[in-house]
Amino acid sequence: MNVASATQADTEPSKYHVGKVVALAIVAALGGFLFGYDSSVINGANKAVFAEFNITDGFIQGFVVSIALLGSAVGAFVGGKLAQRFGRRRVMLVAAVLFLIAGIGTGLPIGIADFMLWRVVGGFAIGLAAVVSPMYISEIAPADVRGRLTSLFQFAIVIGIFATQLVNQVIVTIADGSASNDIGPLQAWQWMFILMVIPAAIYGLLAARLPESPRYLVEADRFDEAKVVLERIFVGDVMPKIQSIRSSIDAEVEQKFSDLRSKKHVLLPIVWLGLGLAVFQQFVGINAVFYYSNLIWASVGFDESEAFTTSTIISIVNVVFTIVAILLIDRVGRKPLLLVGSLGMAVTLGTLAVVFITAPKIVAGAGVAESTVGNPILSDNLGIVAVVSLNLFVAFFAATWGPIVWVLLGEMFPNSIRAAALSITVMANWIANFVVSETFPELAKASLGIAYGLFTLFAVLSFFYVWRFVKETKGAELEAMEALDEQLA
Repeated sequence: MNVASATQADTEPSKYHVGKVVALAIVAALGGFLFGYDSSVINGANKAVFAEFNITDGFIQGFVVSIALLGSAVGAFVGGKLAQRFGRRRVMLVAAVLFLIAGIGTGLPIGIADFMLWRVVGGFAIGLAAVVSPMYISEIAPADVRGRLTSLFQFAIVIGIFATQLVNQVIVTIADGSASNDIGPLQAWQWMFILMVIPAAIYGLLAARLPESPRYLVEADRFDEAKVVLERIFVGDVMPKIQSIRSSIDAEVEQKFSDLRSKKHVLLPIVWLGLGLAVFQQFVGINAVFYYSNLIWASVGFDESEAFTTSTIISIVNVVFTIVAILLIDRVGRKPLLLVGSLGMAVTLGTLAVVFITAPKIVAGAGVAESTVGNPILSDNLGIVAVVSLNLFVAFFAATWGPIVWVLLGEMFPNSIRAAALSITVMANWIANFVVSETFPELAKASLGIAYGLFTLFAVLSFFYVWRFVKETKGAELEAMEALDEQLA
């Protein structure tokens, strides 16, 4: 039997079953795979969707892409409450069903209106997954590996993004280089969405076999079931752990959003900290890369096949450096990695801003498409600098801010406000994502240099934010997070 020692509080068993706890975390993290697939599939399909529905206005294009994020914000807002009332496993099952419905709906739309509706449904499922998966993992994971296990959620997201890019590229290759071409009875872009039903069905089947979170079971006075679940994870007497959870719950009152308020700060300082992390994670522009990278590369002269290949390489980098984060997070800690990530992102984004600002621009003239006027012209050398810088930006993000923010949001809040605080901070993350995704197409048309200059500014600000406010949570018990809130007050 494979067991590992844990350096944890005396109230928790000292050893746990590595294989079993990792298996539970992997299944829960599959929601992240669908999160990544559903959120980035539009990158390969957007040009074809715009052509299919004759969408030429930049603002409307941005809205078609980003409307799913409004659904995500709503899903995140209610996800904590639903998980608190009905349990973590049931919310995962609901998310799986919604992902499946969204895949079919967006792949077989009647018009642009219902296409956008199904995008919202998929976004709502993303919001649910973004709340319940890190919550579940943090509640079943031993403290000394909680960071690595919770990071599996972000790892699953980047695997989903990579899978989407790979699937999209294969589909476009079969369709002779264009997502608008037919493959059998459907166009290529429709298959991109429909194929999401496969991972959605797998996620639903596996989630149905998950045990419920022991914390939820204790809260529901289902102690015998909680004991069975904890005995699958830990070696030895688990009653002290149940008593620790029970004591923490007894000290709580029913979680309400009003509990997040503070007379002095409007919201509790720990909630402000979470909101800042959630917003900065998006305002560095990472999803402008994953939603629009094909269009970015097309605008600087890459053909559609080259744009798909470059975007696939970016998603591979994303996967590899997320693994780096998983290996380092419980060794190095959360705060040092965030600081390194902020500096790296600032340098690489700043380089991109300079490249796009200084590059010559396409001017109007005979035979020049109006839509390309003002686009930067990258020489071979500048093109290499841009591709390398963008990949390095993704590497720094994936190794730091990508997974660590989700880990912190899953563990930093006191038990008394965790569900409510998670809901509001994850909702803020998706609203920030919506703002970036909605404004980026028009901003990029005006100047890619200015767009990346703004992202650089937020990367710099994120460094000072982390330096001033973030406290280290490596190895701390969830039941001990009240002390962090008191330090910030």
